[in-house]
Amino acid sequence: MQRSNDERKGNQMGLAVRIKKKLGDFCLDVEFQSESSRIGILGASGCGKSMTLKSIAGIEMPDQGEITVNGQEFYHSDEKINVKPQKRKVGYLFQNYALFPTMTVAKNIEAGLKGPKQEKKKRVDEMIRTFQLEGLKDRLPGELSGGQQQRAALARIMAYEPDVILLDEPFSAMDMFLKDRLQQELIEMLSDYRGIVILVSHNRDEIYRFSEELIIMDRGAVVTSGKTKEIFANPGKREAARLTGCKNISRIQRLDAHRMKALDWGAKLTLQREIPEGTAYVGFRAHEFIPVWGERRENCIRVRLAGQAELPFEKNFYLFPEKEKADSCGEEEDGEERQDMQNLCWFLQKDKWRMLEDKGMPDYLQFREEQLLLLS
Repeated sequence: MQRSNDERKGNQMGLAVRIKKKLGDFCLDVEFQSESSRIGILGASGCGKSMTLKSIAGIEMPDQGEITVNGQEFYHSDEKINVKPQKRKVGYLFQNYALFPTMTVAKNIEAGLKGPKQEKKKRVDEMIRTFQLEGLKDRLPGELSGGQQQRAALARIMAYEPDVILLDEPFSAMDMFLKDRLQQELIEMLSDYRGIVILVSHNRDEIYRFSEELIIMDRGAVVTSGKTKEIFANPGKREAARLTGCKNISRIQRLDAHRMKALDWGAKLTLQREIPEGTAYVGFRAHEFIPVWGERRENCIRVRLAGQAELPFEKNFYLFPEKEKADSCGEEEDGEERQDMQNLCWFLQKDKWRMLEDKGMPDYLQFREEQLLLLS
């Protein structure tokens, strides 16, 4: 029996996952919970993202733990609960969409439905209209474009009204133009869906665009979780900063509550806000530097050009920190050699290229305090 939208509204949303699974040398040890309907899982390839999705779907069985969706226990090792995949009401959209190659679009959509023939036909016709597949229902998957295949796969999933939709790197094999278009189409197609959608990706732009809440994974464990925009603004952890695109990360030595030394940049930085005692790293995004010509300002660093790359819409500069006679606090340098310092990345948007043509490379780059990421 299909559920109405009103019945769906009455369901309390919620996902809770606490699982462990060992596979060879790899150990998945994941714990998170969310009441959001749009969740993103971000991490490098091989970190356990897909294994987490497969555990939620019931394709993989954890060694121990529990998985609960909207109050229903899918898996609980202590209680010996392990609901079969076909009874979990979970739709899984694979990278290649996993359409049956010898079945038409209409037959693919019908494949997951139960009930009288006339009811199934009515539901298929409804999905054909909803996902704009008119004129394509008698075609085989091999005769469809990438976007049409995606719509057909999503129509098949949505036909049986799952409680959860799992999207496993659905855009990974596409070119940039097609990827951008299909991402927007997918967001629009899911706009009326009231269940939980989990998108797994190693692409931070996809995750930022799609998810309300974010889970960042590394080496089989959750690094951090929370509201997507808040984590991008303040990752809190070094690995979270790296995975959200921060190119410049340095170890720090905390000098006092408001001063620190960025050891890998050879720069002393003074902050108005307090530097927490547990801070071990500082991060700075490559687009946020302020170029400075002339006299040095507070929280500036002198750099020399080590390399550059010109892209269609931005220039990427790779800069080596230059040794200063005095730091930003007026103190003499301690004379130590800086042979282990890291290059800094400075990315400049195309609309600012003229500035460099007129003035040349800046004498300094300035760290804006509000953009400094204090990390553990």
